[in-house]
Amino acid sequence: MNDDVVIVGAGPAGAVAATVLARAGARVRLIDRAAFPRDKLCGDTLNPGALALLRRLGLSASIEERGLPVHGMRVTGEHGVVIEGRYPGGLCGRALVRRDVDWALLSGALAAGAAFEPSVAVRRAIVEERAGGRVIRGVVAGAERSERDLLAPVTIAADGRHSTLAFALGLARHPRWPRRWAVGAYFENVGNHPAGLSTVGEMHVRRGRYIGVAPVPGPLTNVCLVKPSAPGDPSLHDPAAALRQELARDPMLRDRFAHARLVHPPVVIGPLAVDACGAGIDGLLLAGDASGFIDPMTGDGMRFAIRGGELAAVAALEALEHGWAGVHDRLAARRQREFGAKWRFNRALRALVASPLAVAAAALGARVASGVLQAVINNAGDCDVSATCPA
Repeated sequence: MNDDVVIVGAGPAGAVAATVLARAGARVRLIDRAAFPRDKLCGDTLNPGALALLRRLGLSASIEERGLPVHGMRVTGEHGVVIEGRYPGGLCGRALVRRDVDWALLSGALAAGAAFEPSVAVRRAIVEERAGGRVIRGVVAGAERSERDLLAPVTIAADGRHSTLAFALGLARHPRWPRRWAVGAYFENVGNHPAGLSTVGEMHVRRGRYIGVAPVPGPLTNVCLVKPSAPGDPSLHDPAAALRQELARDPMLRDRFAHARLVHPPVVIGPLAVDACGAGIDGLLLAGDASGFIDPMTGDGMRFAIRGGELAAVAALEALEHGWAGVHDRLAARRQREFGAKWRFNRALRALVASPLAVAAAALGARVASGVLQAVINNAGDCDVSATCPA
């Protein structure tokens, strides 16, 4: 076999896994169905915790140089409710379009020695049936008439929420609830929020939906609407109209977007949530959204991807050196230890923002007990793993 590891998906999780593995001396082949740089729907923000991870990995320089500083969070509810807090101790995140983030991380993987093949679609896993169960020996990739086998003792599926490998092997599914869809687009000529130039991440919570707003470098502003929906929802047939309608009817946003221009047609993705299910299969590791996803509201999706990719790389190195005994259990335990508390925090936050009354009560509580608000902001930004924002 020419490769030690084949990684399917060159997004943040796949690129970080490839970097860690290549630096450790593994022969890594990274493939993706897209050509890079490529656009992708995202909130376009990295919180302080995500930046701290990239600094530790030596992958943050271009992102910090090009991204806009994000110093905290601003959450609004109905009837003029506003909660705003800053990250402590000079910490900040960054806002940068996802294509630039992905290209920076992929460039890091290439510099580490990983081989990259763009525009290569994975068709299926190569499955070998053994007495102890299934074993993955690699993947079949390419077009139907030019398929080829990519063999490796370790395959990492980092191919996103609709992972070809994870779904086909019964390791992932879309749960019945929640069934949220996202509509995202870039606008230009957007006004600033009333407090002045926005240096905070914005989340505008409304009954049954929320809208994220993030200025990015240049004249653009990222707007992402997340709402319960289904494939037959009429609003999904004309997402541009749905997005404009939401902005025009919102008392806190309509003036800022009154003269805004939609730059490109919106992108629609969904359902967002993915549950990882079933036992692990030797030869295969899941990373990033393929290992489970529910829309993050606090800018921490990139931290999950970056750290998740690193953990998958550690598991791959263990499998290469010692075999597969216990690898999946140890990876699951590390993921739970690393992310469990934040998963619970995000579920509680989603439950809170689902109720306009709860958001109003939280705003009142924040005014009465500012320390509670600060603790929430610190947790949302993963500030416990962060370093001070450079000037």
